[in-house]
Amino acid sequence: MSTPSGPGHDRSEPGLSAIVGERRHLINLGYRLLGSLAEAEDAVQETYARWYAMSRQRQEAIASPGAWLTTVATRICLDLLGSARVRRERYVGEWIPEPLPDRTEWISGPSGGGGRAEPADPADRVTLDESVNMAFLVVLESMTPAERVAFILHDVFRYPFAEVAEIVGRTPAACRQLASSARRRLRAAQAPAVPTAGQAGLVRHFKEAWEARDIEALVDLLDPNATMIADGGGLVGTVLRPVEGSERIAQYLIHIADKAPALTLLERTVNGQPGLVAQHAGVTVTVAAFSLTSGRITRIWAIRNPEKLRPWTENGQS
Repeated sequence: MSTPSGPGHDRSEPGLSAIVGERRHLINLGYRLLGSLAEAEDAVQETYARWYAMSRQRQEAIASPGAWLTTVATRICLDLLGSARVRRERYVGEWIPEPLPDRTEWISGPSGGGGRAEPADPADRVTLDESVNMAFLVVLESMTPAERVAFILHDVFRYPFAEVAEIVGRTPAACRQLASSARRRLRAAQAPAVPTAGQAGLVRHFKEAWEARDIEALVDLLDPNATMIADGGGLVGTVLRPVEGSERIAQYLIHIADKAPALTLLERTVNGQPGLVAQHAGVTVTVAAFSLTSGRITRIWAIRNPEKLRPWTENGQS
C-alpha cells in the first residue's frame, strides 16, 4: 500500500514549520485509524494542544518532534477507538465511515468550531489510496482497536514493528501478531479488485437504471446476495437495517425514486473509487459507495448522516 507520509520524522529543532508540517501525516493517520475526518481532526488538534502546552525547554529536549506527535496522536486515536465502540452501540441505525470526495470535488470550509478555513485540496488533508476505499474502512471497523492500530502503522504507513511497539506500548512480537490477525480479517473479507474503468461503467449503468426506475436492470446489476447499508445517524430518515438481496434492494431504490422525484444523481469519486452522490436543490443529501465482484454490485453503502457529509456540502457543490 502507498504511504502518504513515511515514518522518518526527525527534526533538529522543534521549529514551527517543522511541527505544523506534520499535520498532513497526522490527519492521514487519524482518518485511517478512526474512519472519521472530523474525529481525526479533533485528535490532531488535541495532539498539538499537548505539544504547545509543554515548555520550550521540554520541547527542545524531544529528539524527534515528529515521532512524538505521531505517538501522541496514535494513543489518542487508540483511546477514541475504545470509546467509539461504546458510542456506536448506541448509534441510531448502522454506522458507516465518513466518505471523502475526490481532490477536484473537495469543498473548502470551516473545520470544527475555530472558523479556520481549510485547504480546498484534500492532498493537504487525506491522501486517497486503496487504504481508504469504503470496503477497506468497513473491514477495519471489524478489528479490535489494537489490531487496527498495529496494522495501519505497519502495513499502511510502513513503521517497523519496533517503532509500532514503542507507540502502542506493547512488545514487537505482540504487534506483529496483532497485524497478522488484522491481515487475516482483511483477506477473508476482501473481494477481488475490479479495474476503476469497469467500476465506473457499472456505477453509471446503475445510475441510469435507477433514474429510469428500471427494476429489472437494477436486479441484473446487483449480485443476488447484495447488501445495502444506510447511515442516517437518527438525523434523517433512512432504513435502519441492512437491505439484503438484489430484488429487495431494487424495490427499495425504486421506492426512494418515487418518493423523492426531485433527486439528482451525480457520478462522483467516493474514497478514491467511483460512486454516486444524490442532491436535492443542489445540496448533497446522500453519498453512495460501492463494492463490486465479477461484474456485479455486492455492497452499497449510503451515507445520509449530514454530519458526515460536511466536506460535500460546505459552501455548496456543483
